[in-house]
Amino acid sequence: MKHFRTQDSFDRETQQIRKKQQWRREDKKNGQEILHSSFFILNSIIMEAKKKKVVVAFSGGLDTSFTVMYLAKEKGYEVYAACANTGGFSAEQLKTNEENAYKLGAVKYVTLDVTQEYYEKSLKYMVYGNVLRNGTYPISVSSERIFQALAIARYANEIGADAIAHGSTGAGNDQVRFDMTFLVMAPGVEIITLTRDMALSRQEEIDYLNKHGFAADFAKLKYSYNVGIWGTSICGGEILDSAQGLPESAYLKHCTKEGSEQLRLTFEKGELKAVNGERFDDPIKAIQKVEEIGAAYGIGRDMHVGDTIIGIKGRVGFEAAAPMLIIGAHRFLEKYTLSKWQQYWKDQVANWYGMFLHESQYLEPVMRDIEAMLTESQRNVNGTAILELRPLSFHTVGVESADDLVKNKFGEYGEMQKGWTAEDAKGFIKVSSTPLRAYYATHKDELNNI
Repeated sequence: MKHFRTQDSFDRETQQIRKKQQWRREDKKNGQEILHSSFFILNSIIMEAKKKKVVVAFSGGLDTSFTVMYLAKEKGYEVYAACANTGGFSAEQLKTNEENAYKLGAVKYVTLDVTQEYYEKSLKYMVYGNVLRNGTYPISVSSERIFQALAIARYANEIGADAIAHGSTGAGNDQVRFDMTFLVMAPGVEIITLTRDMALSRQEEIDYLNKHGFAADFAKLKYSYNVGIWGTSICGGEILDSAQGLPESAYLKHCTKEGSEQLRLTFEKGELKAVNGERFDDPIKAIQKVEEIGAAYGIGRDMHVGDTIIGIKGRVGFEAAAPMLIIGAHRFLEKYTLSKWQQYWKDQVANWYGMFLHESQYLEPVMRDIEAMLTESQRNVNGTAILELRPLSFHTVGVESADDLVKNKFGEYGEMQKGWTAEDAKGFIKVSSTPLRAYYATHKDELNNI
């Protein structure tokens, strides 16, 4: 017997078919939406993974502040702001740097403290060598820059950075010091220098920062300062006029003491170990103590004029109480404890050491050889040098040393000989005069014209 579908059953079947078709369409639509969403998420992950990392050598100044924000906002970099401290930043300044770095768009801020490394690998040898560029300047900023660059390069390698950026202009020495160090220590890492390449004015950089919500006091001061553990350099103002010197107002530290006082600096194998009898295990604290004492007398001010790496003449003012006092005392002690030829040859290589350091050649292998020679030369540089301090100057007084070569059993200069007789002296003088007597015996006409 055949069964016939009623109209109701037919309608129900039709509705079920339509529902199944709708479910299929919705499943397809939802699948596409899920697929599209997955693609979007995946693409975002890929794009985030491709975002380049850049380490900015961040000082907190205008140029590096602009660099952080511009690279983050305009170039899409993942910015790591790194402040390499060689002793010139206070705790308060470092805290401000950190706060500002994040406001500018950095994803991470770090302080790289290389003060001890700077002493152990540079300052110590500059004291051993009594290094003063052109006999005047204690190579403050130039030596610091090398170790700041080394720290930045190491950090860039550590995080796998694609680029390193710094704020040097195209008219100074620092661009050479940073770039050369990065090229050697971080090969293949791109070097970005917006200040040098974009040739923006200070006002343009300030306007850009203000436009994007970052306000700070970047008013152009008459002078610019680089403050460090080994002195403060002063640029701008009267420095730009060769006929003028710096006024009292240009210096950060002022003479607050009158009269005079003695300063006793004790060295062991050439290293400063005590100040006025107070011993220091940390050489940085010893330097800071000398700076505190000397700066109160306004000691260490001068003007340096020299040849830059890029070939033009440069002029810079500076105040460096600790370096000038420490080097002055150390050199004075060496006069008592080193032989004539030790002093002579040490001066020759130390001059080259300072020149190479200034010229961004710290990584040159010969520098390690010079450091070895300077270190060995200090084995008998032990004792206390006594200085007399007074406003704006100092002079040497004397030394106390078990290695004092002035005190010997052979004689006292200008007083009494003990190691030779009068006849010995006459013979020595006669033999010493032989080359001259032989020459002028042959060239009597020249002798008559003298």
